[in-house]
Amino acid sequence: MNVPAPSSIGAAVLSVLLSACASAQTVFTGPDVSRIERARVERIISTLADDNMRGRQAFTDDALRAAEYLAGEFADAGLVSPDGADGYLQWFTAPGPTRRAASAGIDGGASATATEQRLVNVVGMIPGRRSDEYVLFSAHYDHIGIRRAVAGDSIANGANDDASGTTAVVMLGRYFAERGTPERTLLFAAFTAEERGGLGSRYYSTQLDPDQIVAMFNIEMIGKPAVEGPNTAWITGFERSSFGRLLQEAVAGTAYEFYPDPYPDQRLFFRSDNATLARLGVPAHSISTTPIDVDQDYHQVTDHVETLDLEHLTNTIRAIAMGAETIISGAATPTRVDLSDGN
Repeated sequence: MNVPAPSSIGAAVLSVLLSACASAQTVFTGPDVSRIERARVERIISTLADDNMRGRQAFTDDALRAAEYLAGEFADAGLVSPDGADGYLQWFTAPGPTRRAASAGIDGGASATATEQRLVNVVGMIPGRRSDEYVLFSAHYDHIGIRRAVAGDSIANGANDDASGTTAVVMLGRYFAERGTPERTLLFAAFTAEERGGLGSRYYSTQLDPDQIVAMFNIEMIGKPAVEGPNTAWITGFERSSFGRLLQEAVAGTAYEFYPDPYPDQRLFFRSDNATLARLGVPAHSISTTPIDVDQDYHQVTDHVETLDLEHLTNTIRAIAMGAETIISGAATPTRVDLSDGN
């Protein structure tokens, strides 16, 4: 495929807007988060975390099968496929897993080589009235694949990590698409290879002008309730921008609550797909709920849908939808990320 220039998404927005008269734009309706239905949440996450997906490991046909499924969900949700994507599939190449190759050395041993292989993100958008201001919702759809068997189970299904976040991205895309034309343009991305060093988000970030990204909602492991209680979620790097405070204000008076990451020693702000854009100044934060310090299913073959609280998962998606309202409408704009501490 032709690799788009960094401004290609903006160009895609303009082409979509210019192709339709202004009167064709639908009014962005008010929020009704009850439209984010648990039954649909359960269907999507159960498909992504099914044994048939074999753990969705990057660089495998299993990950491609998951990507194709997500592309179908993006289409069904009514998202636009951006310029540079092939039916929502954004292809790129990256060094693949190392392979042992015969060495020409004197000892006749073997050396490890890495070859460029194709990877794919799943990307979509909802063009807004402001074609140069983006709000990004993201999660990674890959996981760690096949592992050593435990009690006969060798598939690391990755239901919580991160089929839960990916399900949220699909649901949020559908929810906002049904509401019409937003003020700011909305981007949706399911990244590959987060478990391989964030290759998917690193490539995606090169296709954007970071100065035009108003906020990034990266969603990680929201299938289990936080230790602070139900309907609560925490935000990494809370103190680094006003992003978290704006979400708190947006859900004030509701059943939902956002608060700072309770595990600062684990440096989670730099351990997910938000990190690349955050280092470019974007208020890019991850939203999570899982008590990761005690979670026994993290990166284990036991990370099944059956271990999750689907009511909590659905409510967290609803909370994120509500929290994003003022940022999407343009009523609020987060401050840029502060990395003055050198980290």
